[in-house]
Amino acid sequence: MSFTTNRRCVAGLLGALLLVGMVSLTLAGESSSTKATPGDSAARQATFEVRHELKVVVPEGAQRVTDLQIDAPYPNRVERDSEGSKVLYLEATNPKDKELKIVETFVVTRNEVRTNVDPSKAKPLTEADRAKFASYLAANKHVEIDDEIRKLAHEIVGDETNPVLAARKLYDWVLHNVDYWVKDPKNKKASPVGSTTYCLTFRTGNCTDFESLWTSLARAAGIPTRIVYGSFFKPDLNGADGDQSYHCWATFYAPGVGWIPHDVAVADMYVGEMVATPDNESLMRRTTADGMFGADPAKVDYYFGNMDERRMVWSIGRDLVLSPKQDGDPVNAMAKAYVEIDGKVHPEGASGWMRKLTYRERKAS
Repeated sequence: MSFTTNRRCVAGLLGALLLVGMVSLTLAGESSSTKATPGDSAARQATFEVRHELKVVVPEGAQRVTDLQIDAPYPNRVERDSEGSKVLYLEATNPKDKELKIVETFVVTRNEVRTNVDPSKAKPLTEADRAKFASYLAANKHVEIDDEIRKLAHEIVGDETNPVLAARKLYDWVLHNVDYWVKDPKNKKASPVGSTTYCLTFRTGNCTDFESLWTSLARAAGIPTRIVYGSFFKPDLNGADGDQSYHCWATFYAPGVGWIPHDVAVADMYVGEMVATPDNESLMRRTTADGMFGADPAKVDYYFGNMDERRMVWSIGRDLVLSPKQDGDPVNAMAKAYVEIDGKVHPEGASGWMRKLTYRERKAS
């Protein structure tokens, strides 16, 4: 969502809410053939009642936004960002309130996604494919592709031309060379932006760091890749009155197969034995769909090509341009929200804006 003062815009990601309500049950951008059908008794399904709240603190001296709530009359229209995700745009002139709160509730049902990836069906990219997916082969601001990345990608992939097999080599390399920060929170941290360079340098990070590194390597190897931002409804946070944050994963394109999802970050929670401590146990439990972690090769295989039913999509891509175009630089990612006031980026935090996403899972009928 974006909303505007009489000088420029205040923008926030409530467009993602519309995205959820309009794209059916398939992960946005993925082939419909990857969706598990409701009649498949082996495929899992989950339904959640969700409350999405964005609170914006308007600084002194700025144009203030007032009376902005999705369930009340207010000028708005649906736009699309540069990746095609739907955004709800709202305008406010001469607002007077010091604080603006936006709330939307909805019900989302998700099916487990299974691709049953068959490398034998995949084909090398053609020149036409490269032209069509050029933007998914290029670098982003924090998804860098430099000589070091190209050299490393070649060392990992070698002469493999099958995109599925090459992607799996990159997936396995990241799993065995990078550790999720939650395993050792006293000594490992995540970058604030989702950075390839950070992840490669420090060999740690959060989901965005993992996917940034994997995406850089994949694109350098000629595999079209995009990063998907969404939410991951974990059992521990069901009904909790606190923001459940966000999660991201990647999809890559293989001719003959289509778009294939993977989650190398969550898969890392199943590589090698992990010692639970008072510092890391809660964090590790809240990183996975079922609260389990520790060596599990089957789970590692599962997250290459499959997605559990406990996630939903907000937006796709990096370096986004909104419509109307924001005054600031391209938006790094729409993981939570983006806000501008009087043409200046309004920061996340107690004096800027805060998002709270809560949910309650419905019991299967």
